[in-house]
Amino acid sequence: MKRILIIDDDTDMCALLVNLLKKKGYDTDFAHSGAKGLKKFKEEKFDLVMSDYRLGDTEGTKLLAEIKKIDAHANVIIFTGYEDIKTAVNVIKLGAFDYIVKPLIPDEVLSTIEKSFDRKHDSKVAASSTTQTSGTPSHSNALAGKIISTGKQSYLVGEAPKTTELYRQISLVAPTDYSVILYGESGTGKEVMARTIHQLSNRRDKPFIAMDCGTLSKDLAASELFGYVKGSFTGAIGDKEGHFELANGGTLFLDEVANLSYEIQASLLRVIQERKAKRVGGTKEIDLDVRIIVASNEDLQQAYQLGKFREDLFHRFNEFSISIPALRDRKEDIPLFAEFFLGQANQELHKDLKGFDSDVMDLFLNYSWPGNLRELRNVIRKAALLATTEIINKKMFPTETIKMDTHPAVGVENLPMDTVLPAAQNLKSAAFMAEYHTILNALKKVNFNKTKAAELLNIDRKTLYNKLKAFELLL
Repeated sequence: MKRILIIDDDTDMCALLVNLLKKKGYDTDFAHSGAKGLKKFKEEKFDLVMSDYRLGDTEGTKLLAEIKKIDAHANVIIFTGYEDIKTAVNVIKLGAFDYIVKPLIPDEVLSTIEKSFDRKHDSKVAASSTTQTSGTPSHSNALAGKIISTGKQSYLVGEAPKTTELYRQISLVAPTDYSVILYGESGTGKEVMARTIHQLSNRRDKPFIAMDCGTLSKDLAASELFGYVKGSFTGAIGDKEGHFELANGGTLFLDEVANLSYEIQASLLRVIQERKAKRVGGTKEIDLDVRIIVASNEDLQQAYQLGKFREDLFHRFNEFSISIPALRDRKEDIPLFAEFFLGQANQELHKDLKGFDSDVMDLFLNYSWPGNLRELRNVIRKAALLATTEIINKKMFPTETIKMDTHPAVGVENLPMDTVLPAAQNLKSAAFMAEYHTILNALKKVNFNKTKAAELLNIDRKTLYNKLKAFELLL
């Protein structure tokens, strides 16, 4: 029989929950304060702790931290009032299984409890499997290890611990209408994550519209975001819907949002606050119902503290934030993604390649992948194109790929003499490799912020984008 500990300073609530759970066959105990609850948890064994977030002597984050000190794998559910949801979501990020919003509905309570026990059971089974079967990663997230569809495309969900946590947070926030900030390096899949959130939301049947803010001028950004009417400026030969209109009812994804001008940020804030927009040159207000997801490889909180981003807009966006781990920080996923991308390449090229030899996989696991998943995908597509046997080996990889792994990106002046293969020893190839490493080093120095990288390289942002596309570091 499962044992459940209820912690709530509301004695009536405790009594109701105890009666409900006992009728369903659970062995239930209770405590009317955080201190008493922790004492019971230390002295007795419980399969689940259910606690109110606001207790007379403590609060959810502190109580959860103490419970996790006693048992890092403790199963905890928090219940909270509507106004506390944002705080409760933070508790989930700190390790609670889930939260339930008051007033409590018996069916919802029982369903959440059953899910928590199912999750714990799956984790134990996976952990057991890991100890018995070498190379089989454990996972507790229902999405982990699966292929999911986000409209026209399909994506693999990895099984590394950081990936599991990433998708747990996505599963948590997706059903809400919270605005979300996605942080991550170039190539980590920020747009994929945004599409996944949309696909798992109640807006899944409505449009998902993506906009790259990185390359737009102030005037172009306004017309792209809000649309324009005929004759509003030279070249406006007809009316045009903006991205907000196109996304109405659905989700608008703004990539590299930190690059919007201060003036556009002000206009964006007004649209978000009023849920109305006017096209450039127009007078008619258009009603909007749009969920906003933004992405940045720059810390927006730091940006507003430095005066580069509006603080009020940051708080509008920052209802929930998710950091997407770099591929080098979740290397357990590399073999999975390598096979997945190979499968995609087989379909694209009408081939039947079977896999990679061990040297290639060692190369993959030891490389830092500055371009992350996008770079891995491009490398495999090139290798698949060059492959002459069913098993891909090092000889089938493009020149620059092998050299990047043998000699991780360093200063151009220190590049080894054999950076270019004998068949490609000419000035054009040498210049290509030198430029590649110079740009890559600049991006690393500024944490892959393209605006700062362009400034460091003394080129404009559009030129940098064109270079990245040429190197297939940006799609």
